[in-house]
Amino acid sequence: KATTTRNDDPEHASRPFDGSRNGFVLAEGAAMFVLEEYESARARGAHIYAEITGYATRSNAYHMTGLKKDGREMAEAIRVALGQARADATSVDYVNAHGTGTKQNDRHETAAFKRSLGQHAYDVPVSSIKSMVGHSLGAIGSIEIAACALAIEHGVVPPTANLHTADPECDLDYVPLTARERRLDTVLTVG
Repeated sequence: KATTTRNDDPEHASRPFDGSRNGFVLAEGAAMFVLEEYESARARGAHIYAEITGYATRSNAYHMTGLKKDGREMAEAIRVALGQARADATSVDYVNAHGTGTKQNDRHETAAFKRSLGQHAYDVPVSSIKSMVGHSLGAIGSIEIAACALAIEHGVVPPTANLHTADPECDLDYVPLTARERRLDTVLTVG
């Protein structure tokens, strides 16, 4: 079972990376973007929120939702995306985690960030907006990209709401409860 049983307290039900998490909260929503070549947008004086400089995806060929604890496939996708962007792991200013609030996913992601970002994984803020908006399944990637563009625009790292009790296996800086002001140039989203 992937969804939380905290139906009586919807505002606090989604708890990515929290020791008491027990699943995600289903949500609805979507986001749309106009993608344009950078030089074209600049030439016409468009307001540019962000630039996509690298992208990658992987499949574990193992199970649709069954994730291996070591985070190997996600770490490889992160390395490829950073390579396309010509960005070093230490240049990442913020990580928007998929952060579903399931034990399996949150531990998998933590391992992937450590594998791909090395020691920098302990220094970079990581958060999950699903703690505030829930999981809209196929649409969540676009919503998370919008959140990242706005984080860059406003220089604010979104918090992970409802993160009160640390899970010893999720030992990174998950920006608990309160947003942080921070200049953001390079943002990694894995949603």
